[in-house]
Amino acid sequence: MQGYTEAVWRHYHSRIFGGADRYFTPFVRCEHGAPRPRDIKDISSHLNCGCQVTPQIIFRDEQEFRTLTEAVTEAGYTDIDLNLGCPFTPQVRKGRGAGMLVRHDVLCRIRDLMISMPDVTFSLKMRPGIDDRHQWRDIMDTVNSMPLAHVTIHPRISSAGYSGEPDLDIFRQMTAALRHPVIYNGDLRTPDDITRITAQTDNLKGVMIGRGLLSAPWLAREWRCGTTLPHDKRLTLLKQLHDSIYRHYRDTLCGDSQILSKIKPFWEYLEPTIGHKAYKAIGKAPSLARYETATAAAFDSIG
Repeated sequence: MQGYTEAVWRHYHSRIFGGADRYFTPFVRCEHGAPRPRDIKDISSHLNCGCQVTPQIIFRDEQEFRTLTEAVTEAGYTDIDLNLGCPFTPQVRKGRGAGMLVRHDVLCRIRDLMISMPDVTFSLKMRPGIDDRHQWRDIMDTVNSMPLAHVTIHPRISSAGYSGEPDLDIFRQMTAALRHPVIYNGDLRTPDDITRITAQTDNLKGVMIGRGLLSAPWLAREWRCGTTLPHDKRLTLLKQLHDSIYRHYRDTLCGDSQILSKIKPFWEYLEPTIGHKAYKAIGKAPSLARYETATAAAFDSIG
């Protein structure tokens, strides 16, 4: 997730909470015909060594696909995830992300390029369509002919973004039509949500958690262990996660403004946990001193 699950977050989450088998990076994309430097810096960070990481790429044509694949493999990876699900309108309009779902001719050529790269393990994340829940049918034969380790399905059309309920009927139809192992993604916020979707779907390879893990960093660990952490233990680990990330940014970045711009997104999905008042105080903090006061108050209020 862009701006949230970067290398520092992945590293410390895996060390402090754990529970996830693998982390998928925010998508790597081209900018002015070349891989965006900050994306390459993220996947090349030494912090990736502490956990299993798969870079994700987003592309609009064969040239971008080739450029990004070469950059990712040169960074030392042999696993690459293809983004056919991003609903961000500017990307979709340019044919990237979910925009690729209606570009069958391009996907066929991408498929041929993938087949020519036997040393790379590919996977793919997709939605049912852009503005029609049945658009996936037009590309399913091509997806099935791709050399894929798995397909992750987020069962909302792109135009819906993240609003409304996931379309589980379409998810089941897509799963039945796919020849590849399937991973479910969408609105997994509690261990019960994960248990429910795994019980409803035969031969499900796994689940991918995005916003749910940002709002409840303990989610994967609790589901895997089958136990709910006590409230005070959750908060202790949450504070460790925050403090580790904050300390990293203070040690590696310069100036209050730059550090605050990197650490404040940590709280965006945690507002229900710390409360609106504490969240607003953190968001308005103009300096590191005021930020530290606001975060201390937030932890005290929920402790």
